[in-house]
Amino acid sequence: MTTVLVSGYRSFELGIFQENDDRVKLIKKAIRRDLEKFCEEGLTWLVFTGNLGFEAWVLQVAKAMANEYGFSIATLFCFANQGENWSDANQDILRQFKEVDFVKYSFEAYTDPGQFKAYNQFLLENTDQAYLFYDEEQETSLKYLYNLMKEKAHPIRQLQFDDLNDIAMENE
Repeated sequence: MTTVLVSGYRSFELGIFQENDDRVKLIKKAIRRDLEKFCEEGLTWLVFTGNLGFEAWVLQVAKAMANEYGFSIATLFCFANQGENWSDANQDILRQFKEVDFVKYSFEAYTDPGQFKAYNQFLLENTDQAYLFYDEEQETSLKYLYNLMKEKAHPIRQLQFDDLNDIAMENE
């Protein structure tokens, strides 16, 4: 039984602004390959935080695989109002995050920066490992969660840019 936290780059951090971008197809191939490995290892839950980009792409692939592989999907939002100011297109993605097996939020609304640390700590205490698309050399706000994972020795499986290059080469 394995519960995996999913997080990674947001689409704008990768310079991806359209869902039909060829890079998204490549990323989704890598995601499917990695999710199949997780399933072979006993995946029971995928846990999302409800962010655009990598998390949304993993969610889309996971929803297509969940029935066949028998795992469940959860979204644990940091705040109840997450995504309320997103565009119409992104509201559709937010709905996808809310249409899963389990949905909760940690805080009603933002009141202080300590909430993020408490939220990240909660995520790590309630998952067995993480699946990240993140590179320390391409730093984003995800560094706080990533550094906490390293500090707590939380197991991490990372999707790397090299993995995507390998898949691109296989497809040529």
